[in-house]
Amino acid sequence: MSEVMARPVQGTPCWVSLLARDLSTAQRFYGQLFDWEFRAGPQHFGPYCRALLGPHQVAGLGAIPAGRNLPVAWTMYVASDNADATAARIRDSGGTVAVGPLESDSAGRMAIAADPSGGVFGVWEPREHLGADLTGEPGSVAWNELLIRDASYVDAFYSLVFGYATEPVSSPFDWRLLLLVQGEAVAGISSMGAEMPPSTSPSWMTYFAVRDTDASVARAVELGGTMVSGPEDFGYGRRATLADPEGATFSVLESPRSRA
Repeated sequence: MSEVMARPVQGTPCWVSLLARDLSTAQRFYGQLFDWEFRAGPQHFGPYCRALLGPHQVAGLGAIPAGRNLPVAWTMYVASDNADATAARIRDSGGTVAVGPLESDSAGRMAIAADPSGGVFGVWEPREHLGADLTGEPGSVAWNELLIRDASYVDAFYSLVFGYATEPVSSPFDWRLLLLVQGEAVAGISSMGAEMPPSTSPSWMTYFAVRDTDASVARAVELGGTMVSGPEDFGYGRRATLADPEGATFSVLESPRSRA
């Protein structure tokens, strides 16, 4: 059954967007991997399109402006009732605001920020564009999680900025801190895997739901991507971390819901 989203509640991850050097390469890779089609979006900051799964908007892809030395990466956007007020709280709580807040045509108002550990995320104040209208289904976003070595650097920051309650979850293999909005887990903070080099910087990881993790890994490699880690079973399903042909990392997650 599809999950259709209304206007997102503040603190809820509502959108993910990829910055790529070659937009056509990214469209070809993700279109064939997740069965996405594409429609032009706001061009205020350069070439940009929205990824569609059937009639549903699930993600954005944009081209890095010429002459800008920006990383090829996925960015999670968190819903805000007031992007300017959220940006002020980010600065007051020890984070940094690198871009904005500024208008994205009539779609909304946005900012790009980083938490005290350096984890980059976006802020989205929706207007005409409310964000993803499908989540948790194969080909759409399933989860977002900050990978870090010590959550004490950031747990208070995210609670101050977005008003999250937190809930610790532990296992013999790793630890996880769930971020809750109105009692519902909307994102997490998790320990980096042992396979990650010590110099690896904290970063937000986007998980896309798939029907079959192993098949998705094989297809991604066939399309020019690489496997970073996995596939492996953990408490929420079977997952793997991949990199697209330009090096942007993301994860795929096969859960009982994905197989339904």
